[in-house]
Amino acid sequence: MALLRRFNLIPSLYQSSSLLSSRSYSSGFSKVPQFPVQGATSCLYKPENNALPWTCRNMIHRSTMAAGLLIFLNDKKSLSTQATAQVRKVGAQISITSPGFVYEPYAPPEPIPFWKRYFTRAGWTRTKQDIKSELKSAYAIAKLRKSGYSKNKFYKEAVELYREINTLIANGDKKSLRKAVTEIMFSTLKNEIKQRESLWSNLYWELVEPVVKIRTLRARMIGVDKNDLNKVFIQLTLEFLTKEKFEAYDSKGAVVAGDKNKEVLVRSIWVFEKSLFHTGAHWRLCGRIKV
Repeated sequence: MALLRRFNLIPSLYQSSSLLSSRSYSSGFSKVPQFPVQGATSCLYKPENNALPWTCRNMIHRSTMAAGLLIFLNDKKSLSTQATAQVRKVGAQISITSPGFVYEPYAPPEPIPFWKRYFTRAGWTRTKQDIKSELKSAYAIAKLRKSGYSKNKFYKEAVELYREINTLIANGDKKSLRKAVTEIMFSTLKNEIKQRESLWSNLYWELVEPVVKIRTLRARMIGVDKNDLNKVFIQLTLEFLTKEKFEAYDSKGAVVAGDKNKEVLVRSIWVFEKSLFHTGAHWRLCGRIKV
């Protein structure tokens, strides 16, 4: 019964946190806080292997191209400190296509000793925060399941999106990329492609399947109408552990970075977003979390 009472408290948690007021979102013009959306990939590799450099923010690389290789997937330009909801006019109405930010971005929890968690005030506060976070995720998933969500089906779709988006970035296909990501994410990726093309003429990228690991780290619900709880967006934060291949070429076709014959273990954290109140809505990439 205690667990049931806690679960019943979840809607109130969202009323004060994720359910945005009509003053902020119903018009689509008000500004809302912008959370940093940084490039989110790290590489785990043996010293003798060449890691996928464009996906690695903090890594030791012997190649002289190491600095340039960071450009492909890592953000070089931070988003502004304020973001507006992304809207589209439909007749005389305004349709919100995306909240325009990552709500409560995931951060790895800091380890806390058993004695500190259960015998100190700071530990009790931390436990309360952890429970609240888990309840928010559970409530968002429960809301998502009502629309036919299946974890296994979504994971397959997420892997396909991961491959598709990385391939489009590698090929510089901005037209197709726009459909797979949110508007703000597209602006970020477009700048990355422009910087990458100034260094390399062509790029080879390949995802080695099956993926090593995929799991959900966090789920969040964002309401846009306090009078209609069905008008919500869902954001799912996923961790990918994959094997990938990469090679970059100059204008003469010479290899200047990477090695497409070597597999590199890559860890990425991506945030996918979907509207539950738009007809035909699909999952899109809305952010990448720094790891």
